[in-house]
Amino acid sequence: MTQPPPPPNEPPQQPGFGPPQDPSQPQQQPAQPPQQPGPPQQQQPPSAPAGGPDLNKAPQPGYGYPQAPQPSAPPAAPQGPGYGYPQQPPAAGYGYPGQAQPGPYGQPQQPGAYGQPQQPGAYGQPGYGQPGYGQPGYGYPQPSTMPMQPQPGGGGKKFNSQIAIIVSAVVAIALIVGGGVWYASSSGKDDDSKNTAGGDGKNKTNGGGGSGSGSGSGSSGAQEKAPADTGSKVLFQVPAPKTPKDVTSISTAGSWLTDTVYAKSGIAEVVGYDRAKGTKKWTIDLPGPVCEGSGRTTEDNKTAIIFKPDMPTKGDPQSCTQVAVIDLETGKEVWTKTAQSGTMPISFNNVTVSGGTVAAGSTSGGAAWDVATGKQLWAPKTSDSCYDSGYAGGAKLVAVRKCGEYEARQLHIQNIDPKTGKVITEYKMDEGIEYAAVVSTDPLVVAADVGDSAGDGSGISDFFSVDNKTGKLRTRISAPGEDFAARCDAIYKIEKCSGLAVGNDRLYIATEEHDGSGESYGQTNEIVAFDLATGKQTGQRADAGDDYEIYPLRMDGNNVLAYKRPPYDKGGQIVSIDGGTFKQTTLMENPATENVRDVEARMSPDYAEILFSKGGLYMSSVYASDFSAGTDRKEYLVIAFGTS
Repeated sequence: MTQPPPPPNEPPQQPGFGPPQDPSQPQQQPAQPPQQPGPPQQQQPPSAPAGGPDLNKAPQPGYGYPQAPQPSAPPAAPQGPGYGYPQQPPAAGYGYPGQAQPGPYGQPQQPGAYGQPQQPGAYGQPGYGQPGYGQPGYGYPQPSTMPMQPQPGGGGKKFNSQIAIIVSAVVAIALIVGGGVWYASSSGKDDDSKNTAGGDGKNKTNGGGGSGSGSGSGSSGAQEKAPADTGSKVLFQVPAPKTPKDVTSISTAGSWLTDTVYAKSGIAEVVGYDRAKGTKKWTIDLPGPVCEGSGRTTEDNKTAIIFKPDMPTKGDPQSCTQVAVIDLETGKEVWTKTAQSGTMPISFNNVTVSGGTVAAGSTSGGAAWDVATGKQLWAPKTSDSCYDSGYAGGAKLVAVRKCGEYEARQLHIQNIDPKTGKVITEYKMDEGIEYAAVVSTDPLVVAADVGDSAGDGSGISDFFSVDNKTGKLRTRISAPGEDFAARCDAIYKIEKCSGLAVGNDRLYIATEEHDGSGESYGQTNEIVAFDLATGKQTGQRADAGDDYEIYPLRMDGNNVLAYKRPPYDKGGQIVSIDGGTFKQTTLMENPATENVRDVEARMSPDYAEILFSKGGLYMSSVYASDFSAGTDRKEYLVIAFGTS
């Protein structure tokens, strides 16, 4: 698994807080970290393949397992922190109040989760499970890094700590791949996820969203069908933009799909492209770069972004204070708003859409607005003793609310009314869990690194399945980093996780890579399923195949859509995994020509944004850099594939 990105350049803001809360909340001032449907019959899980992870581990009660009966005969507790974690908490590490240090100019201000660049991992790409010792942990200061260039092939051995450190110094040179535009044809539309959160709007999961309970037509609800010819061709490529003078790297986070448009953030702009041809349909010019884009859209294709009010400079890196709603069909900026904590403008870390509400969170608290009008629905109150660090949207609106001091934190996972911020149900995690990510809002699934035990920088040691109606814990799933390859950035992005999907009341998660079978020298992995009611594995497993690695992208009805990262001599694949039988159906296989493979290899699912719908696959980078200046390498912001 990977190391987290560096902390942002903005210093911590004064305390600030989210929607109106019960006045019985503990009155203590929080320390501010740095800115920034029917299952199959249960059966025994199959034995792990030779050299693979032990997938027979049962959930393990332990630290952070509150208010629920413990399963019988749990295995031994996870061992002490491994790679990416200090042996004991540092005196003033990342997230410790008053210790934020601005990073070097040009580094990302809002480090992210899904699609964000990370320190490199196994098999030559930013990945998971890399060994090593004495490295800074998840949530502690990290070297400023950019994604490294993935190496050919689907596998490889894990790095030792010295190699990992060396690689971290050169990862920036492979951020994006080179220019030019190719054309062909394709069409499609997004998969829907109906809103049931008490709001009067409907939402859709973006083409590359990672979770959902399943919806659509047909027996499985799946809308993605295999074409007569699964071989794809390149639809178009978008050259990487040039960074401003004296700026080393700059955020290009955010990508979206509609029936007709593929939209992507550039430098201080969002551009809508014809999703089949790649020709520009519209451009929304912004005064500064986009810091973050919501992975949710309304039924009429509006979404939310956070951006800076001006271009960063060496003397002023700027903060992510602007929240806007944009119309992805017309290419219009509907409205732009800001919010304050006391007298200070809030620099937001994350933004989401649920029902008719846009909600944005930060270390200074959260604020929300009406999608249609921009009317503010709530803002932080300086009298509150807790603050909303982030929100997850879609079917419901869930807040991650933080109370208490650093290292004595208690997180409240709240299902809230998207119109008022009123708490509907609440689950309180045990004290000491500093960060949590929301994997899915319906069913409600939360990921956390309990006791810093993941040991790999993934931000996940356990998943918590919570009853949305009662706020009570259903079950806890142990997911040791040595076995599973999902990750979340619970520090900043809250709902952006990779390597997993939720649907059918199951958690689908990628395993760590391991040696392949037979004479193959490459690596491979699987997707396995956990029952969210019992916490046990269902016995379902989808194998990547020798030299491939498989990553869940999102649900398509009851089926799981997954991307298969290829070996050096093949193109990547999109497969649909039947939610009941786990039979795989290939929907797309990309060209195996060297030039195309070279571009695709740099769009690793560990950090690139990957969207797929109706025969169209869109892969894009989340940063632009000047590291290839003076070289012959061509760079790309986007590569798009389509089947006939």
